[in-house]
Amino acid sequence: MLTTALALPALLLALLIDRALGDPERLWRRLPHPVVLLGRAIGLLERRLLRPDDEAAAKRRRGSVLVALVVGGSLLLGWLLQLALLALPLGWLWLGIVMSTLLAQKGLIDHVRAVAMGLAIDVETGRSAVAKIVGRDVSALDAAGIGRAATESLAENLSDGVIAPVFWAVLLGLPGLLAYKAINTADSMIGYLDERYADFGRAAARLDDLVNLVPARLTGFFCIVMAPGLGSPGRGLKIMWRDKGLHRSPNAGWPEAAMAGVLDLKLSGPRAYHGRQTDEPWVGDGNPEIGSEEIARALRLADRVWALAVLLVLVLWIVT
Repeated sequence: MLTTALALPALLLALLIDRALGDPERLWRRLPHPVVLLGRAIGLLERRLLRPDDEAAAKRRRGSVLVALVVGGSLLLGWLLQLALLALPLGWLWLGIVMSTLLAQKGLIDHVRAVAMGLAIDVETGRSAVAKIVGRDVSALDAAGIGRAATESLAENLSDGVIAPVFWAVLLGLPGLLAYKAINTADSMIGYLDERYADFGRAAARLDDLVNLVPARLTGFFCIVMAPGLGSPGRGLKIMWRDKGLHRSPNAGWPEAAMAGVLDLKLSGPRAYHGRQTDEPWVGDGNPEIGSEEIARALRLADRVWALAVLLVLVLWIVT
């Protein structure tokens, strides 16, 4: 690990703060959230660098420049901020508070729980809730489709929003955590395969795949390790290994297939994105009729994975 020793107790505190408080609305109504600031910086660079009439190679170069500036700037800013915070009395505490703003466990749990609660009321309420957390067209989803969408989002974002940030914070402290969020944000803004971004966003998309390579696999294995009492570890391992490559993403299939296997669910399948129907393969062999009860089990598994991450950070702090 390249991080300072004080970054580990700070990260442990950050995990606990995020799980307890999440993103307080009152605070972020008054102040711009760090991820919002990252998005503004990326948007500014996009307006300066993207020239729609350029050749494909020029777009790829300019997209790579954007990614280099965003990641390099995030690493530098994170390093300077970490140095400044740790120079203060109880610096690890202030560092932990800052780190907590870049984690998303409570927000993820709350949004997915809202889908389960919505489905318990009626399909339309569940559909409104799931529309806030997925990019697909939800207008035609039935109750089971809503449940599958929520569970898939939970599995994927458990990796992207929790385990991956923790992984990079363990390795590099606040600089690694901030750089990861910058990469993830850039991918969500420009990492598309449409006409505008197919070339310009290629570097962002490929770097996002790279930095999530290990965390996504860890998330899948964490789901399996924490399965006893909720589902079958053996089935989870079998389905993850068999179906991990069925997802369009080289990484998202690992946690999604693991969760499907552990909980004996059937996820993915045909869906619509931006008005275009896609024939996605099914993941898992279990129950495709996912409702509030199945989502609640998936949420319990996600909280167990979070608890395992907390435990591992604590152990690393003790032994280093």
